[in-house]
Amino acid sequence: MPVVALLQSSPALLVGVCVLLGLAVGSFLNVVIYRLPRMIERQWRAECAELAGTEPPSRETFNLVVPRSRCPSCGHGITALENIPVISYVVLGGKCSACNAGISLRYPLVEALTGLVSGYAAWRFGFSSAALGALLFAWAMIAVAFIDLDTLYLPDAITLPLIWAGLLVNLGGVFVEIESAVIGATAGYLTLWCVFWIYKLTTGKEGMGYGDFKLLAAIGAWLGWKMLPLVILLSSFVGAAVGIALIILVRRDRNRPIPFGPYLAAAGLIALFHGEAITRRYLEMF
Repeated sequence: MPVVALLQSSPALLVGVCVLLGLAVGSFLNVVIYRLPRMIERQWRAECAELAGTEPPSRETFNLVVPRSRCPSCGHGITALENIPVISYVVLGGKCSACNAGISLRYPLVEALTGLVSGYAAWRFGFSSAALGALLFAWAMIAVAFIDLDTLYLPDAITLPLIWAGLLVNLGGVFVEIESAVIGATAGYLTLWCVFWIYKLTTGKEGMGYGDFKLLAAIGAWLGWKMLPLVILLSSFVGAAVGIALIILVRRDRNRPIPFGPYLAAAGLIALFHGEAITRRYLEMF
């Protein structure tokens, strides 16, 4: 039986394949999360040096492929057996095999999260174009969430292509009609843009970054304008709850910025999988 026909006829096999695929993609997302901000910083420094009329410092090639992954403490190159998602971390005891330096728990967590979300997308949408679109959307959400957690920055290299990808996907009405996707992208950007300027004119401070506008625009392009109120409410509620908890329990400085991207990304995933059901249940209450 051809592989495609086998996946179509066996939902359990499809979910299993997508879980394994998600684990592998999660390993690559760890590379993206770590390297992309540094690649952007290098580009900024090179552009500043060019504007200043000086030569940028000579450095080794650094992108998403080169150099090979290695231990940040001792420079040990990660072998193929040491790069098996989740399993290698457990076998190595969370330590580098060469110098015994600790490896961040985030690496297996990102891999496991990506695997679970990928399997859930396959179970939720079955063998369809919607499942493929959901996988791409989910992987992008995971990447931007963790990058924002680390850097308070949402890279255009992900958010802008994600907007266009959402519009292209919905040309065929995969998630919503193209009209709803276009309005969603526009309304998503303008909603947070207005909030930004109202807050700035009122307080003289910037309450969020422009990357948040683009991320909500991307979510609107994928899920349509009708999901934007739910995404904004969910992300704002969870963000406020976490922020208050950090201030009270961890004594976090209330003037220290809190990334909003992870909450937008989480709300986008919830809306992708259960947005219609949540909205329907809410409307039934009234």
